[in-house]
Amino acid sequence: MINLPLMAITMLLSKWYSFTLVLLLTQVCYTSGQIKKTINVLIVDGFSNHDWKQTSNLTKRILEESKRFKVDISTVPLDSMGQAQWEPAFEKYAVVIQSTNNIQNQALRWPRRVELELENYVRNGGGLYILHSGNNAFPHWKEYDKMIGMGWRPKTTGYSLEINASSEVVRIPPGEGNGTNHGNRFNALIQILNRHPINKGYPDQWKTASTEVYNYPRGPAENLTVLSFAYDSTSTKKLWPVEWVVAYGKGRVYNSSMGHLWQDEIYPLSYRCIGFQTTMIRVAEWLAIANVTYPVPKNFPSKDQISIREESDFPK
Repeated sequence: MINLPLMAITMLLSKWYSFTLVLLLTQVCYTSGQIKKTINVLIVDGFSNHDWKQTSNLTKRILEESKRFKVDISTVPLDSMGQAQWEPAFEKYAVVIQSTNNIQNQALRWPRRVELELENYVRNGGGLYILHSGNNAFPHWKEYDKMIGMGWRPKTTGYSLEINASSEVVRIPPGEGNGTNHGNRFNALIQILNRHPINKGYPDQWKTASTEVYNYPRGPAENLTVLSFAYDSTSTKKLWPVEWVVAYGKGRVYNSSMGHLWQDEIYPLSYRCIGFQTTMIRVAEWLAIANVTYPVPKNFPSKDQISIREESDFPK
C-alpha cells in the first residue's frame, strides 16, 4: 500500500474535481448548440405602410424576453445625406430582421451599396428574417427576390406555389393565376408541410390569431422549402404557403406572412399569439445557429384553439 500525506491526497482530489467540472461544462456548452452565447440581432426599419415603429418595438421585446438575444434597431434615413452615412454593419449580427416596405412608394429604397452588403452578408452565411410586409418590398431588386423566394408581386413576375388537396406543392408559372393578394384577417389553421427545427414539437395543425394568408405569393421560388400552409377561407378558398425557408449561398432566410400590425393597432392579437411569439424566437435562433433549443410552451395553440397572451403579461 502507498501511504500519501493528507495534504497530497487533498490536492489530488481538488485537481480531479476541477478537471471533472471542466469536462462537464465543456459538454454542456457543446450540447447547448452555442445558446449560452447571446445572439446579436439587427432589425432594419424606417418606412412601411404598416406600423413599423411598434413592429420593431414588439419584436425586440419578444426576442429579448427569451433571454437569448440582444436586439439593435437600425432605421433607414430618408434624406440623401443620411443615406450616404447610413451603415447598418450587418456583419456584427447573426440575424437581420427586414421589415421595411415600399409597396406604396417605390422611390423609398436602401442605398445600392447597402443592398450589396445585405446580399454579401446572407451569401456568406448570415441569417435573414423577412418579417410580414418585408416581402412586399423592393420589386426592383432581383437578388432580394432570390433571397426571399416569394413575395408580393404581379402575376407576370415569377412562380407561385399552391398546395393541393394531397398536400403537394403545385408550381404556377408566370402569367397564370393572379398577382399576390390576401383576404380579410382570420384565425388561420397552420398546417405543417415539412418538419424542420423551427416547428419541431409543434402539433401537425395549430391555430394562429388574426393573420393574413397571402394568395399567389410569387418569385423565383428557388432553393425553397415550404414549412407550413393554410386554407384561405376568406378569399380564394385554396391552400397557400404561410412559412418557407430559402437557402441563399451559405445563408438561411425565413419568410412568412405572419406578424401583421396595422397603423391603428396596439399590441394586437396577431402579436399576442403564443404560437407566433414562439415561432419568432425559434426562427431567430435557427437562423443564427442552425439549431433550435427554445422549448415549445405548454400553452402553445392547438388545432381547435388559439392561445393569446394577456396585454398585461408582457414586459414593457
